[in-house]
Amino acid sequence: MKLSIVTTLYHSRDYINEFYQRATKIAQQVAGEDYEIIFVNDGSPDNSLELVVELVNRDNHLVVVDLSRNFGHHNAMRAGLEHSHGELIFLIDSDLEEEPEWLTLFHQQMLTNKADVVYGIQKNRKGGWFERYSGALYYSLLNRLLSIEHPRNITTTRLMTRAYVNALLQYKEIETVISCLWVITGFKQIPHTVVKHDKGKSSYNLFKKFSHFVNAVTSFSAAPLKMIFFFGLLVFLISTFYALYLVMGRLFMAKHVEGWTSIMVSVWLLGGMIISFIGIIGMYLAKIFSETKHRPYAIIKNIYGRTNGN
Repeated sequence: MKLSIVTTLYHSRDYINEFYQRATKIAQQVAGEDYEIIFVNDGSPDNSLELVVELVNRDNHLVVVDLSRNFGHHNAMRAGLEHSHGELIFLIDSDLEEEPEWLTLFHQQMLTNKADVVYGIQKNRKGGWFERYSGALYYSLLNRLLSIEHPRNITTTRLMTRAYVNALLQYKEIETVISCLWVITGFKQIPHTVVKHDKGKSSYNLFKKFSHFVNAVTSFSAAPLKMIFFFGLLVFLISTFYALYLVMGRLFMAKHVEGWTSIMVSVWLLGGMIISFIGIIGMYLAKIFSETKHRPYAIIKNIYGRTNGN
């Protein structure tokens, strides 16, 4: 099979028909009739599944992977990639903020540059000033802590070769941070500047973004643990020198040591830091605990449509 288009469903009923029509048209331009469109239902609470199943009954190019519940956007994308058969795989969201027509542009750039991946990036991040500045801070901290070059303002949409996707699927993390896996998988990856459309309020609120950031850092970096060690070492050295200063003052200058207030402040300050540091260590232990249970990253309830590569 020449082409697989992979997308996810979550509150997607308003976009399904238009996405299907546009994706089908562009797939036929690139691959003729040798293509498939894979919809992954990530536990959508609306009737997205029913609408897509109706399309499957009319079009044998469609496949629906129905997950047993909501496992998260990243795991849903991973499930779709695992069920794809195309030599080229076009990953895209179904909400039409990202255009299916980008496929032709990405395909042309892939052929021109002999690349394994062409992915979309936004020149200017959509949203207000808080969205833009928080996004810039997010990527700056992420790249610094992870010691990788994570593209800024990256979109879901990307065109990938089969060799790249096969390599990507070798990762077996339960808590998937797929954008970081895209980066560390390697191969020749080329960015393509795009403009996303605004189709409404994003489901990624501030809490979800912060949670995603913490998950990415604890999955791909030991920097917080190293920072705890060096901070502890710094406090130890400062405390040692201060203790020597007090002893010398008492022995040679007959200085009377006072300062209950400063002692209590120090106790509360260090106590709070210790609790925070234990929390950081706890997050790493929780991640280790989660990974060692070897639970599936997603459970497939049903598959509708053609399920083989013929």
